[in-house]
Amino acid sequence: MIAPEQIWLAVEPIDMRLGIDGLSARLQNSLGRAPCDGSAYAFINRARTRVKVLRWDGTGVWLSQRRLHRGSFSWPAADTAVFALSAEQWQWLVAGVEWQRLSAAAPAHWRV
Repeated sequence: MIAPEQIWLAVEPIDMRLGIDGLSARLQNSLGRAPCDGSAYAFINRARTRVKVLRWDGTGVWLSQRRLHRGSFSWPAADTAVFALSAEQWQWLVAGVEWQRLSAAAPAHWRV
């Protein structure tokens, strides 16, 4: 998958049965975002054990899923419907690391 310009997390959990069309409709109708804007959009289930990523690469749409067998993903609680992540924060998140704590506890020159 080509690296996106921006990675956005949809804060509210979704029904993991949704596919490309359902997630694209949610982005447009509920979140006010365009699925083909060059960004990657990540969605979480209620248990925070599965993540789906929707990404348009200019020629088609990618839909990827990651599932944890133990533990859960560290997902933000925010006042907004979507939350932007840096590429480094995304790598920590999908690795199952408490990326929010790392950013807050790291020295200023380590922060993303």
